[in-house]
Amino acid sequence: MMKNTTLLLALATSLALASCSEDEPVSVNKGESISFRPAMGMASRATETTNSNLSKIMVTALEGNSQYFTDLAYVKGSDGFFVSDPAYYWPGDDSELTFYSYAPTMDELGGDITINSSEKKLKDYQIAEDVADQVDFITAKGTGKKSVNETAGLELTFGHRLSQIELRAKSDNAAYTFKVAGMRIGRAQFMGTYDFDTNEWTLDDWHDTAVYTSSCDTVTLASTPVSIMGKSGNAMLMPQTLASPWSPKNDPDNVARGSYLSVLVQITTKDGARVYPFPSDSQKDDKGNLRQFAWTSVPLSGTWEQGKKYVYTLDFTEGAGNVDPDDPLPGTSVLGDAIKFTVNVENWTETDIPISEKPQEGPNYSK
Repeated sequence: MMKNTTLLLALATSLALASCSEDEPVSVNKGESISFRPAMGMASRATETTNSNLSKIMVTALEGNSQYFTDLAYVKGSDGFFVSDPAYYWPGDDSELTFYSYAPTMDELGGDITINSSEKKLKDYQIAEDVADQVDFITAKGTGKKSVNETAGLELTFGHRLSQIELRAKSDNAAYTFKVAGMRIGRAQFMGTYDFDTNEWTLDDWHDTAVYTSSCDTVTLASTPVSIMGKSGNAMLMPQTLASPWSPKNDPDNVARGSYLSVLVQITTKDGARVYPFPSDSQKDDKGNLRQFAWTSVPLSGTWEQGKKYVYTLDFTEGAGNVDPDDPLPGTSVLGDAIKFTVNVENWTETDIPISEKPQEGPNYSK
C-alpha cells in the first residue's frame, strides 16, 4: 500500500540568463504532493528559456523497468511552485525513481517522444521553418527516493538542447549608408533524434538542409551593433558541424548547398545614390515595384554546440560580401571588398571568437 508521504522535487538549472554562468538551486516546497520550483523558464516561441518565463514542464517517472507516471504536466501556480493534477507521492518502500523532464510540450515541439524502460528519445524532430515558431527545447534527468529526498527534495538540472543563433550588424563606413531589413541563415541541417539518456543528437541520414529567414524593422547601421532578428526572435537550430561553406567563386548558385549568412540590405552613397540593389537590377517586389533591398551574403562554417548561443556580428565597414545564392547575379561581389564578422559564443556564457571573411571573386556579369 502506498503511504501518504509527499514526493518533493526541486529544480535547478543550467539555463541561466546570459549574465549567469552557474546553476541556480531552488528552494524546496514542503507541500502535500509532488511539486517543482524551477530556477529557469521556457518560452514557447523563438525565445530562450529563462528563470522568469517557464510555465509548464512535462515529467515521466520510472520505478526500475516500470512506468510510475508518464508525461505528466506540471503547471506553475500563483505561489511559484509547479504542481500536477493528479498528485503523486514517493513509494513507501523507499524504492528509487528516475525522472525525465522536458519542455515545451510534445504538441509544441511537434516531435515524437517515447520515454520507457527500453527507449528514451525524441525521434525525427524537425526545426520549424519559421523562426518565430522555433522553440527552446530543454531537458533534465534525476533520481531520488523517499529516505533521501522526501525532506530535502530532489534537484533537477535542465540544459538547452538546441543552439541559439543571433545576427547583428554594424558599419563605420564613411562613404556608404547601409539600411537593413532582414536576415537569412542558409543551409543548416534541420532534422534529428535526441537521446534523453546521453543528451546527444543523431542527425538524419539524408542530411537535408533548410534556409531560415526573418524580417526586422528597417534600421540604418551605425558603429554600435544592432540585432537584425526582428520580432521573430533568435533562431533555435539543430546542433551540428556545418558541412561546408558556400563558395561564391566556384559555386555561385550553391548547388553544393554550402552554409552562409545573408542580410537584406539597401546601400546608398552618403549623397543618396543607390548602389545596391544594383541600379541595373530590374527585379520587382510582391507589389510590382522595383525592389529597394537585396540580399548580400558571407560563407559560414564551424560547429554549433547544444546549449550555446552564437552571436554573429556582421561588420559592413569595409565591404558588403557577395550577392546571395538565391538572388539574381549570385556570387557577385557587392562592393568588391571585405565584409567582416565576429562571433560571440554565449554558453548562455560568453566567449569571443573573431572571424574575418574575405569575399571570394565571383562572376562579373557587368562585363
